Amino acid sequence: MSIYIDARRGAECLILLASTVFAAGKIASLQNPGPAPYAYGDDMLWASIELWLLSIASFIYIIWAHASISKHPSVSAALPKLISFSPLALRFHYTNSGGRSTDVRETKRSPAPPVVRKSDFGFIWMSVPKNYRESSDDGILTALLFGPLIASALLYSSMQRVFSPSNQDLLPTGWFIERPVQLPRQTDAINILGALIGSRFNILDISTLCSTLLLIHVWSSSWLEAQHSRRANTPEGERSSVPRSEGSRLWYYVLFTIGVSSVVLGLNLWLESAKIGLWQHMSQFELLVCSFFYQFTLYAALRLAHRGFTIGELGLVCFGGTALFMELLNITMARIWPVTTPYIKTYRLPTPLLVFQVALIAGSFLTGFMLSPFLILSRHIAQRPVRRLRRPEEKLRQRRQLALGFYVGTVLIVVGLIGMWARWCLGDRDPWLWAVFFLLEGRRKWSRPVLLAYWGLLVSLSVAGWNRQLARSRRFKPRSAPSDSVTASEMGTTTQADMASTNGASPGPLSLTFPNLNALPNASQVTTDLLDAADKHVPTLSLNARRKYFHALAVVMFVPGVAIDPAFTHLSLSVAFAVFTFAEYIRYFAVYPFGAAIHVFMNDFLDHKDSGTAILSHFYLLTGCAGSLWLEGPSQLSQFTGILTIGVGDALASIIGKRFGTHRWSPTSPKTVEGSMALTISVIASAWFLRILGLVEPFSTVQYAATVAISSVLEALSVQNDNLTLPLFMWSILQFLG
Repeated sequence: MSIYIDARRGAECLILLASTVFAAGKIASLQNPGPAPYAYGDDMLWASIELWLLSIASFIYIIWAHASISKHPSVSAALPKLISFSPLALRFHYTNSGGRSTDVRETKRSPAPPVVRKSDFGFIWMSVPKNYRESSDDGILTALLFGPLIASALLYSSMQRVFSPSNQDLLPTGWFIERPVQLPRQTDAINILGALIGSRFNILDISTLCSTLLLIHVWSSSWLEAQHSRRANTPEGERSSVPRSEGSRLWYYVLFTIGVSSVVLGLNLWLESAKIGLWQHMSQFELLVCSFFYQFTLYAALRLAHRGFTIGELGLVCFGGTALFMELLNITMARIWPVTTPYIKTYRLPTPLLVFQVALIAGSFLTGFMLSPFLILSRHIAQRPVRRLRRPEEKLRQRRQLALGFYVGTVLIVVGLIGMWARWCLGDRDPWLWAVFFLLEGRRKWSRPVLLAYWGLLVSLSVAGWNRQLARSRRFKPRSAPSDSVTASEMGTTTQADMASTNGASPGPLSLTFPNLNALPNASQVTTDLLDAADKHVPTLSLNARRKYFHALAVVMFVPGVAIDPAFTHLSLSVAFAVFTFAEYIRYFAVYPFGAAIHVFMNDFLDHKDSGTAILSHFYLLTGCAGSLWLEGPSQLSQFTGILTIGVGDALASIIGKRFGTHRWSPTSPKTVEGSMALTISVIASAWFLRILGLVEPFSTVQYAATVAISSVLEALSVQNDNLTLPLFMWSILQFLG
């Protein structure tokens, strides 16, 4: 038997599986690290077993779903077919009953064997191909293994503090913030460390639970599709096993979610009764909450960010949302029942920074959910052609009323519900006053106001400069340019008919072109404008250069912040994420009067990965740069991981690879060896530059270089959004290397 798998995909899977096995080995090596309360020997063993079992299940799924199997001892005609589908293939040979493996030279003389191929893509239950972003790979291992890898890195990092002589100081180096909150049953800093370790055991269990749920979804979905595969006339982008009605899909998904949650609950009860330590750090209540919430976010994200995710990105984002929701729930429960709760089960230190981050990020999503009627109606009215309205003049008035309702509702929810929750968690301290005093404090009293002014100046200059440059360059862009021509149903913001009705003119066609809605100028006028632009030296930047500009901007903005005041930068990046979320609400739902302007600005920076209804690249960029800071790594070097990999390494890899790259990693991938080398060298050089400036502690160049090199290879092989995956992977491996 011969099993064939695409070499690029196989190498990516090998790196992720090897990293997870490496993490399991590092966790297992920490058995019985010390006396009570840190004698976690059996717990560490079971945690490593969870990772090993997940790795085995993931490997079996990859072989089952992503490999071509031939039962004939020869692969004569199969190999050319595989080359046409996947130009580079790896062969795994299994010899039957003393037979020998096939040599490629024999394939020219052998008859064609039957080849069994399975679907290369996994699907969430009741989802169809058109729900996902177009990609050559679903990235299933990213969804299955990244969450457990990050969680195990957090656990290993906290366990390493047991051996550190400075374990009394749990705050990362250079952080000027209040000490973590203690409950009545916690008496000293040692118990805070124990609480942190226990909480990270919990997040590791949650991560493996989420991966198990995802595996159940993709396996069940594939099995169901196999039962209906004989159905004919399935429309493109659909699946024969999934009904066309959205209502039917929803009901089937709800029933399936209830059934899966019941199964994992029964499995957990059986494991507990059999004294098997898998998922032992989760209560049955937590298991049910995580199961329902994770599956809910899978469905909601697919519907709201239509064609915005691969399954790998979807699983990773939904795991992050589930972890943040559990922190919100645990903080609230600890506040309600402080005596009966042994410790605050949060995966970062329970400081005011965590309270504000939960309030900002979780609160922004809660606000959108509660104000969804205003948002949905705003999008619906913006998409309606004026000619279909009985009274066209009412359209603008209705949009203004809905926008007013959204803005007023946002203020009420933020100041009222979210503000009251933050006040409650801060011990009845006003969160707004706390934020003001936090801004005026710091190791240097001037540092935080100066940083804030510095960031505001950079953002203002960047936005104003790009608005001016893009407005001038659009004058010379052909009207039929595909990057600017969209339909009302795709973007859901102000249409040409809306603008015409606003000005009292007759409505135009449904198809619109942004931002120039006037008639195309004649040839002589175009020539004159082009000459004027050339005389004024208006720069013409490619899409890649435009996007990489923001990578460079991230370096200029965030490196001083992390170096001077990482705690304040932590909070500021959470504020930026909340602002991005509200800006996306306004853009996508065409909230008056800013929806069209935001869409026009964002439209000039989109690539093929932003083909869905939601624009996510800036979220990924922000999360990639901020993730290593939000995860509160103990070393200063780890806090710069996201900025160096995304702001410096990824940007230079793209530029060098496109200009000088000639050796591709795979014929199915545009990434080049030269680009990966540029990423590795630039990140190592940047880290050493920070070391020379005294901004990071001494580190092993060999280990750091090996980590960066492996991360760069993964970035080259993966088709997932590297702004999200690359810094998280590198940060996790760095924690295991100490």
